[in-house]
Amino acid sequence: MIKREAILHIPLSQYAFANTESNMTIRLRTARNNVERVVLWYGDRVPPSDPSHFIPVQMDKIMSAGLFDYFDATFETPFERVCYYFQLISEEEMLYHYAEQTEEIPPRESDDCYQYPYIRREELGWEPRWFQEAIVYNIFPDSFVSEKEEMNAAGEKMPWERGIQLESRLGGTINSIREKLGYIQELGFNCIYLNPIFTAGAYHKYDLLDYFHISPNLGTDEDFRHLVKEAHRRGMRIIIDGVFNHCSWYFSKFDDVVKNGAKSQYADWFYRLEHPVIRSGKRGEKPRYSCFAYSHKMPKWNTSNPDVRAYFMEVCRYWLKEFGIDGWRLDVANEVDREFWREFKRVSRASNPQSVLIGEVWESAETWLNGDMFDSTMNYSFRRICLDFFGQGKIGTEVFHDRVAKMLLRYRTSSLRVQLNLLDSHDVNRFLSDCQGDENRFKLAEVFLFTSPGIPCVFYGDELGMDGDTESALRGPMPWERAGLGYSDFFRRLIALRKQNPVLTYGKFRLVRKNEAGLYIFSRSDEEEELIICLNNSAEEFDISADLQGGELLMQEGCSDQILGGMGYAILRRGLDQGGE
Repeated sequence: MIKREAILHIPLSQYAFANTESNMTIRLRTARNNVERVVLWYGDRVPPSDPSHFIPVQMDKIMSAGLFDYFDATFETPFERVCYYFQLISEEEMLYHYAEQTEEIPPRESDDCYQYPYIRREELGWEPRWFQEAIVYNIFPDSFVSEKEEMNAAGEKMPWERGIQLESRLGGTINSIREKLGYIQELGFNCIYLNPIFTAGAYHKYDLLDYFHISPNLGTDEDFRHLVKEAHRRGMRIIIDGVFNHCSWYFSKFDDVVKNGAKSQYADWFYRLEHPVIRSGKRGEKPRYSCFAYSHKMPKWNTSNPDVRAYFMEVCRYWLKEFGIDGWRLDVANEVDREFWREFKRVSRASNPQSVLIGEVWESAETWLNGDMFDSTMNYSFRRICLDFFGQGKIGTEVFHDRVAKMLLRYRTSSLRVQLNLLDSHDVNRFLSDCQGDENRFKLAEVFLFTSPGIPCVFYGDELGMDGDTESALRGPMPWERAGLGYSDFFRRLIALRKQNPVLTYGKFRLVRKNEAGLYIFSRSDEEEELIICLNNSAEEFDISADLQGGELLMQEGCSDQILGGMGYAILRRGLDQGGE
């Protein structure tokens, strides 16, 4: 019998969305191995004649994970207003699912069906093609490269205004990044994401003092202008960190509040102020204002204040128009009010129609990715899954696949394609450290990073074997003495593979086979070709001759005579007329 309690469809969500003005994707969840076929029936919500004419579309079983199967249909529709229902078929019975009910007879009227009210172009997710094809290199500016490549500034301080000191820990500069663009480009990266570069007190630059200038201990505004121009000349893009949730407690407007209290014209610029406002960072003492996490030194902006909002919209315009940046990574994005981001998105696209917004959202981000706010989010779920499976072996293949499947089905196709997938960043341990230095585990995770749906993002130095599990180490100096060594050639080959095979960007994901011993094989395919990715997350050997049949081996380690050795991988390509499904 069909398990009615397992059936799930959520209209106007990742279960029902428009890809273009004439193309839709509809999904349905059922109990695992419980339904043989699902047919989607769709029609015009407001047909010119009665009764409605429904068109059948066979749905594909795209994923099985945990207790459920997931069915999917992507189809062209002549209707702008769509109604639909599902026909579920098993060996024992046939049921119809519509409008939150499951019955033995189909709906009598279109009003009884699920509804997609209208496919509006304004609500379609749209991400620039360059971003969909981006391969991102994340640089922590203070730690990447200095004028002399020595990276030992030993905590130098630079006098600024009002007696404020600007800290530098390792002495990295904007000019030096520009001089290393050739190195980054030669590896194959086509987009750079810079952690904060605006004037700020601490070396990490998240305690903002001035949103309209480059921090002087990193360089000048002109240095940054030259960096962007040179990157663009090389066909590379630049994304910068936007810190609009909080600033430094020495920021001029907060300083005015400290001095003038409730009489300050900026008293409502900051969130939940209590007067008098006192700068105090004593342990255990609660600040008289909201701040970032529990950091007294970084008070939180009141972004719902129209004046604050107008101020930051000008910041947005300024860097996009004046310097030509290609987008923003938005810090602590899930703690800023949503209307702020909606306006920020409008201003960003008006200033540069090809610009992108990437939100820092560590949890599931469905509500932020409806086209009106962010284009992408930092996919920390990807890191957690890879850490537990490849890095530390805490989970087996079955649990790994279940978690991957849920991650892939979490978003609309367009949003999934531009999730910023990462294994490490300035906020977490280096992945190599989390692998206890095991380079085979590290490489398997990187192969998965570059062959999965989403944009691969690499933290500086990973290609040179950087490790680190403390703040100073994971943000440590770029080991330029290892340039050309480490994993450089491995990354170079992975990036070339990604660029030369668009199916890794645009293709569908399908599980080919797995076993609990550690073998995981999946494919990325379109109508013309298929790439098969074989990963062995164990010490055992596996015969993969059937999986390699008819394919061209593109990249491998630990694979010989069609036997995939322990902790090895193999990637092959085959045309769909050569044995692929």
